[in-house]
Amino acid sequence: MPRGRYSLHDPHDRSPLGDEHFHCAPGTSGWRYVSQLTGPSGAPAGSVDLTVDELGRPIRLQLQRSDWQVRGAALDGVTWVRTDPTGEHATEGNAPAHGFTGSSPAFYVAVSRLLRLTPGAPGRRIRLVSFASPVLAPLTVDQSWTLVARTAHPTDSGPLDVDEYEVTALDTGETYAVHLAGDVVLSAPGVELEDLESPPSAFG
Repeated sequence: MPRGRYSLHDPHDRSPLGDEHFHCAPGTSGWRYVSQLTGPSGAPAGSVDLTVDELGRPIRLQLQRSDWQVRGAALDGVTWVRTDPTGEHATEGNAPAHGFTGSSPAFYVAVSRLLRLTPGAPGRRIRLVSFASPVLAPLTVDQSWTLVARTAHPTDSGPLDVDEYEVTALDTGETYAVHLAGDVVLSAPGVELEDLESPPSAFG
């Protein structure tokens, strides 16, 4: 069960946004990721709880940021309920999308499981619902993912495969790289892996 800490920063000016303390693991139903977020001062700033099935489809999502909450799952595309800080109002949303995304590194792993790309294969387009911090406002986005390379790195416990993805935002044409090792993000825009207490889990 990988457990560790990501540091988060603004991908444009690199101003610090805080840390995400996480643990994750594959299981009989798929894969689960749980994290607690802290702000730059170290104060609690929210949480992420994501479970995907064996095919990478989100069967449970719970986000909490600045007292805003989102609960979602794959249902008629994807469906979610967003609750305001007072808890008095809840808004339900639905979109013909394949999954969710946002600032958490968990979503990179989830999308990679959903696409199951192989090195050298053509890129694939995917539609996702993104929840932007701090108010978790939903936005439907289209991306293209390509698995550029898979490189084996020697470790004390055997070779570790690192996947390099090229991700393109289809609305702006912006392209960026995401590096994954199993169910751990090594680097991505606004994300750096700072601590890892146990090796990444290898998906079958």
